[in-house]
Amino acid sequence: QVQLVESGGGLVQPGGSLRLSCAASGTIVRINIMGWYRQDPGKERELVATIFSGGNTNYADSVKGRFTISRDSAKNTVTLQMNSLTPEDTAVYYCYANVRLPNTVTRTYWGQGTQVTVSS
Repeated sequence: QVQLVESGGGLVQPGGSLRLSCAASGTIVRINIMGWYRQDPGKERELVATIFSGGNTNYADSVKGRFTISRDSAKNTVTLQMNSLTPEDTAVYYCYANVRLPNTVTRTYWGQGTQVTVSS
């Protein structure tokens, strides 16, 4: 049906930057919402950033001013630009998309996750 493939994670020093990308493919009529969650072992899953079809965005307080989410609706992709990274940003980052399918059903899909490690 629908697959989300993430890329761009890795190891970066504190203060550095990373750019995560996620591409959705499959039988998609429309993507309503795209965004990113993250989870570190021992911590609760955190909604990092969301972007709606109209372009509005929401961010977790912990990343405001440092992270920027954007999307290309024509290509069904979402990008998370992460700047001024700190060790507290270390986590597995998951892309998600709320997708409208041809049979009018709306369903949420998840990527496989990409590890982001911030360490010196």
